[in-house]
Amino acid sequence: MSTVSKLVLGTMGKLRPKPASGTAANVMALPAPRTSGGAALMQVLAGRRSQREFSPQPLPLPLMSDLLWAACGVNRPDGGRTAPSALNAQEVDVYVALPAGAYRYDAPAHRLQLVAAADLRRVTGYQDFVDEAPLDLVYVAHHARLSAVPVAQRVAYAHVAAGAIAQNVYLFAAGNGLATVIRAWIDRDAIGDALGLGHDQQVMLSQTVGYPKAPG
Repeated sequence: MSTVSKLVLGTMGKLRPKPASGTAANVMALPAPRTSGGAALMQVLAGRRSQREFSPQPLPLPLMSDLLWAACGVNRPDGGRTAPSALNAQEVDVYVALPAGAYRYDAPAHRLQLVAAADLRRVTGYQDFVDEAPLDLVYVAHHARLSAVPVAQRVAYAHVAAGAIAQNVYLFAAGNGLATVIRAWIDRDAIGDALGLGHDQQVMLSQTVGYPKAPG
């Protein structure tokens, strides 16, 4: 679907997901992440960039597992994560929009839990490339988890946490031959409706990830 068509539907409040492609499991177990090796940090930083052309080729499950762990997986026995969170509130959940359905990443269990049996990639952003890229990540703040933070500051805290997760994804992509771009030009209401979010949950950002589109 073109960007213009999405804008028109968004203005009318009618931007909707596509039917799922394939059958979505209620729970998708992820293989253990590979937490050693990889490119050197300075090389990864040198290669970090936004890209907006993607191959539709799906990511293998082990690679998606590593990606999600890098984003905000548990990296120590006390439950700490790869991305920082003020007061350890862990207020940002990562949702994964795949052709067969949308899932929430359960970091402690390192698995995906189905939240919508539909292809939400169409609604995760106005840009046309998000429809065909293999997956879109959506960062959702659960403000009730920030009960120790004054209400007026919770959105700012959540934006910082979401930004840290997004940067982890950028660095993982740079070190593993993937393309990614973060997106704030999104229809938050359409995404929230499609994910079935509650009143105290807020869509912060989306991020597309995939293999770079082949030249030519």
